[in-house]
Parts: sequence; structure tokens; C-alpha cells
Amino acid sequence: MKRTMALAAAVIAIAMASGAQAADHQVQMLNKGEKGAMVFQPDFITAAPGDTVTFLPTDKSHDAESVKGMLPAGAEPFKGKMSEKITVTVDAEGVYGVKCTPHYGMGMVALIVVGKPANLAEAQAVKHPGKAKKAFEALLAQVPAN
Repeated sequence: MKRTMALAAAVIAIAMASGAQAADHQVQMLNKGEKGAMVFQPDFITAAPGDTVTFLPTDKSHDAESVKGMLPAGAEPFKGKMSEKITVTVDAEGVYGVKCTPHYGMGMVALIVVGKPANLAEAQAVKHPGKAKKAFEALLAQVPAN
């Protein structure tokens, strides 16, 4: 009887612990996607602190890099290598701007929102080249208010 209860308690503990695991959000780097040419798909990610976001080089000649001025306090900037997968852990709450360096001006950008968007005003103030400006305006408009 004791052994059965101990086993049941262990099963419950494992089930509860597995429910608390961080999620991994997969983002494809594409030459052509649902929203047109040179895109991250999806380009808007809602994550929880401790989650990871993995950028997959589905098509070659893309990278994923944080945008200066579009990171929450305490978040580390990141820059992936061309045509290579990069996984970023998003620990700090806020808005993370992401760009594909060679296709930034073409609007190849993404936005990650982790918890409360504490740095939303700062992220909205960042200037972007070409089509990235409109792309970020559209993405930032999707961020829920605090």
C-alpha cells in the first residue's frame, strides 16, 4: 500500500513538473511565406519567461538578430550565423525585435512578446529602414496593452 501511494505521488509530481516546462516556439526563415517574400513565419510570437524561440533556416541566406533598442532590460542581444539555426531563451519580460540582417530593409522582421510588454514605448521609438518600418508598425499594433 505504501509503495502504491509513493508511486502515485511520484507520477503526480512528474506530471505537474512536465506541465511547468518551458515551451519552444519554432520560427521558419523563408524566401517566400504566407505574407510574401523574405519573411519569418510566424512573425509575431507570444512567449512566457523562460521559453525558447528557435529560428530555423528553412531557406538559406537568412539569419536572426536582435534589433538594437528593441530588447527588454536585462535581455542579452543575439545574432545568429547565416543559414544556421539559433535558439534564444527569452527570460526578461517585454518586447524583442528581430531582424534578418541581409533582408531587414525588405521587411524581414519578427516580434516576440514575453509577458508584459514593459519596453513597448522604447520599441515603438526605434527607426527602421524601408519595408521594416511598416512591418514593425503592424507587429507592434498587435501587442496587447499592459
